Amino acid sequence: MARPLRIQFPGALYHLINRGNERKPIFRDDTDRRQFLALLRQALDTYSVILHGYVLMNNHWHMLAQTSLGNVSEFMRYFNISYTSYFNRRHNRSGHLYQGRYNAYLVEEDAYLSQVSKYIHLNPVRVHGMKTAPPEKRRDHLFSYRWSSLPGYIRVASQEVFVTYDAVLEDYGGNTRYGRAAYKKEITEDLVGGLDISKDIVGQAILGTPEFVSRIKETYLKIGLDRERPALRQIHRYIGRDTILDQLALEFGITIKEASITNRQIIMTMLYKYGGMTNKEIGSLFNCDYSTVSQGRKRLRLKVEKNEKLRQQIAAIENSLSRIKI
Repeated sequence: MARPLRIQFPGALYHLINRGNERKPIFRDDTDRRQFLALLRQALDTYSVILHGYVLMNNHWHMLAQTSLGNVSEFMRYFNISYTSYFNRRHNRSGHLYQGRYNAYLVEEDAYLSQVSKYIHLNPVRVHGMKTAPPEKRRDHLFSYRWSSLPGYIRVASQEVFVTYDAVLEDYGGNTRYGRAAYKKEITEDLVGGLDISKDIVGQAILGTPEFVSRIKETYLKIGLDRERPALRQIHRYIGRDTILDQLALEFGITIKEASITNRQIIMTMLYKYGGMTNKEIGSLFNCDYSTVSQGRKRLRLKVEKNEKLRQQIAAIENSLSRIKI
């Protein structure tokens, strides 16, 4: 059977899945899980990928991720190698950790973002021993499961800096107490009624409405799945510098020259991440050394870890930038 084609373009949304080789565990303890998330955070930042949700199971994981630059293959190659290298080194082993190729289902954002998010979060109650458990036990297990982005969708105190919650919660009233309660209510209903999106997947590759599937096929899959067509080749496409600066000026309500130190650090980060600019190029724009830019971006990451309001502001900015048509 032919392998499903990787469909890549800026802004593409994917349901990503990877399983352990021979269904063996890919996490042996919480140290592995913590390191997995640390390496994931690094990969997300390196490849400008937005993470909307995840769950870590014993022998597999799921993610809902969006590639700002149309680079899912590069992102996954880097991340899989990073974690496999760590795992093999720590556990004194060699060889493959994962079974074959990872799954990457292209998702229609407007129609299925929320559905896939809930489907991923419901994984802990689909395991053997939980499927037939009493409803109350399944519910308690779901909402107490640690290794998932679900806690952040329920409680603001549990939100993680590398996960973007706003896009999904937009359908429920926003990243607010009301919106999070509405999301919890709906996923509780799905826990009882069941939620299955697998029947809607077309050609082992696409999850979307018939119109979306037709558009993707027409744009990316015509001419006999020709893998050499320019539309199918991975193309790094960044947002223009001026577009980013204009968007941030609107966000801050001031001109870039009037920006505070923190806002300047945000600008530097967005130009690096979404504009594809080097630290040296950004430094020229701000009349500072490239090392100042690098340090500024690092300081912003530290601030975000301690400042919930700042984290939400940056998440909203990244959500806006990811929707800009290139």
